[in-house]
Amino acid sequence: MKLIITLLLTILGTSEVLAANQEIESFSKAKKILEKQVYNNHRNTLYCGAEFDSQKKVTAPKGFTTTKYLKRAKKVEWEHVVPAENFGRTFSEWRDGHSQCVSSKGKSFKGRRCAEKVNTEYRLMQADMFNLYPAIGAVNALRSNYNFTVLPSAQSDFGSCAMKIDNRKAEPPESTRGEIARTYLYMESAYKRYNMSSSQRQLMNAWDNMYPVDDWECTRAKKISSLQKSENNVVKSRCEASGLL
Repeated sequence: MKLIITLLLTILGTSEVLAANQEIESFSKAKKILEKQVYNNHRNTLYCGAEFDSQKKVTAPKGFTTTKYLKRAKKVEWEHVVPAENFGRTFSEWRDGHSQCVSSKGKSFKGRRCAEKVNTEYRLMQADMFNLYPAIGAVNALRSNYNFTVLPSAQSDFGSCAMKIDNRKAEPPESTRGEIARTYLYMESAYKRYNMSSSQRQLMNAWDNMYPVDDWECTRAKKISSLQKSENNVVKSRCEASGLL
């Protein structure tokens, strides 16, 4: 009996590992892989559908405007759809610092910089390519670490791009909501330390049902799986059910 239990735990442990990033620790490396091997023939940003080239230069869609972060509006950046802070604060190094987190001037530091320096698990979560998407830099900056919601009375902050930001909340365009939802659901299922609030989970489940997967979302997941050596079981199950995988 003990042997059977041990084998079951081993199998379960293995399946859990395969559901999360165990391959790439470097956020910088993850961004390069995404640009060169995942988005190499699909150079469009998530929220606004802007085109970008191999030099990170953005061609904004017609009617796109922004009054802030004008320099960043010209470049593509890689956005954590589930903000790094949302899972980062579950690490003690982020909240409290660490004995190894001391600058060359002897000053202690904490937050993202410390978690990235000290904790392997944090680095793997931060570099998980399933949670990284190209975005116009200004949109990435203004979205910040705000949670998604529905903002019926707010206006678009970016002209023709229907991305709304108001009162430290963000409403993404409808065309992106399914992909966003399945990214949140994936992160919660893959990493046990990350949990959504009940209201956020309810919204993401609703968006998952309302906005089904398309060819690109399935292709993207398949590409990342081969590069990251792990599965996005949320997206994979929806693609299989839709006959797209």
